[in-house]
Amino acid sequence: MPEKETQFTFSKNERLYAEKRIESLFAGGASFIAYPLRVVYITRETESESELPTVSILTSVSKKRFKRAVKRNRVKRLIREAYRFNKKELIDFATQSSKSYDIAFLYLKSELPTYAEIEKAILKTINTLNGKYQPETKSENNS
Repeated sequence: MPEKETQFTFSKNERLYAEKRIESLFAGGASFIAYPLRVVYITRETESESELPTVSILTSVSKKRFKRAVKRNRVKRLIREAYRFNKKELIDFATQSSKSYDIAFLYLKSELPTYAEIEKAILKTINTLNGKYQPETKSENNS
């Protein structure tokens, strides 16, 4: 039986769909750009140990950039897929720091992306979020 950590799943409870949480994310969240994605995020304290998804995400592609729903859905699928394969590091960090993240990925470019572009942006996002909230531990290197 495979362990839970080795599964690369993306379940419904990892999706951000609650209207109040989305409103608070865009009203009070911080943002940065990992081109071609704009990342809006907010941290919150976990209420209990049993609260499962420590990271919830939302993907959005503008109708202004892609008129056809097929193309919008393709971009959203690529974002979810790249996140799904690389989420373990972010979830581990969130669990260790006992924080929960709500993250929105907004696609900025007008052309269809490749998977490599999206994955690079997702990895940059994960590194940025981990870097912003790591405690300042500067090791002295006297060599």
